[in-house]
Amino acid sequence: MKVVVTGGLGYIGSHVAILLLELGHDVIIVDNFSNSSPAVLKRIESITKKNPTFEALDLKKQIDVKTLFSIHKHIDGIIHFAALKAVGESVEQPLRYYENNLHSLIYLLEEVVLQSIPLIFSSSCTVYGEPDAVPIAESAPLKATISPYGATKQMAETIIQDVCVANPTFNAVLLRYFNPIGAHPSAQIGEIPQGVPANLVPYLTQTAIGKREQLKVFGADYPTPDGSCIRDYIHVMDLAQAHINSLEFLWNKKQETNCEVFNIGTGKGYSVLELIKTFQEATGQQVNYSLTERRPGDIMQAYANPQKAEAILGWKAQYSLAEALSSAWEWEKRWQQEQSSNNE
Repeated sequence: MKVVVTGGLGYIGSHVAILLLELGHDVIIVDNFSNSSPAVLKRIESITKKNPTFEALDLKKQIDVKTLFSIHKHIDGIIHFAALKAVGESVEQPLRYYENNLHSLIYLLEEVVLQSIPLIFSSSCTVYGEPDAVPIAESAPLKATISPYGATKQMAETIIQDVCVANPTFNAVLLRYFNPIGAHPSAQIGEIPQGVPANLVPYLTQTAIGKREQLKVFGADYPTPDGSCIRDYIHVMDLAQAHINSLEFLWNKKQETNCEVFNIGTGKGYSVLELIKTFQEATGQQVNYSLTERRPGDIMQAYANPQKAEAILGWKAQYSLAEALSSAWEWEKRWQQEQSSNNE
C-alpha cells in the first residue's frame, strides 16, 4: 500500500514510518523540519535498509498540500502527525498553533475527501481535560482544555467528525494518545526535544546524564498515593503499532461508523515519583530531583481505558514501563555521545 505520513520525521511519525517500511509499504514522508531534522531520514533508512520517498512541504500552505497530491496519485492511506505540540509554547503563541494545526488539517481534508483516502489522525488525551473518573473511556465527556494545543486537538476532532457526516464514503480513525515515551530498540531514533524538554522523560534522562542539573517534580500534595500526578505512559513502539492496526482496520472496512475514536494507552497509571523510581531501578542511574509547587494547568491523574482498541483493533500495549524507560535511556546515551562526537 502507498501511505503518506505527515510529520514523518518527528518523534512518533518516524517510529510509525519504520514499521510501515518493514511491512513492505510504500511510504511517503512529508515534513517541514519545524520540529525535526533531515538526519532522522537517514536514521530511518539505516534501520530499515529502505528508502522512503520524502517531500519537504509545509502543509499549512494550501499550495504545498496541492503539490503533494499532484505529485503522488493512488494513495491508500494518510497518517497525519504534522502539528506543533508543546503545551507551554501554545499558551505563549496561540495564533501560531491555531494556524499551523488547523490549516494543515483542513487543506489535507479538502484533498483526501475528494479521493476517499482513509485518514488516521494523531489526537491526544488532552481532549478530556480534567476527567470525572479514571480510567478514561472514549465515551467520557470532553472538557475545556488547558491550552491552545489541546484546543486544536478538540477542534480537529470536531472538524473530522463533521466531514465524515457530510461525506459517508470518507473514513477516519482518531487516536487519542496518552503519554508516549521510549525509543526504538536500535537506539538509533528517539525523542529529540528542541531546547529545554517540555516532556517529563527526556528531562529525566537529560538530568540522569548530567545535561540538566535537577528534575523538578511539580506538586507533591495531590490526593494521590504519593502526592504526585498520575499518567499513563506508553512505549512509542506500542503506539506506533496502534497506527498499523488502525490502517488495516480501515483497509479491511471493519468500522461500524466512518469516524471511529480509540484511546491508545496501557490502562495503568503511574505517578511521577513511581516513574523516577522505576527508571532508577531499570537503569541503575540516580536522578537528582526535587519536589516543588504544583504547575498551573496540570491535571491530577489521567490514564486510559484501552478496552475498545483491544476489542476492535486487536491492539494491546506490550511493553512495560521499565522497558520503555530503559529504551529512553539507551537513546539518550547514544544521542549525547553523537552530539559530543560532532562537537569535537
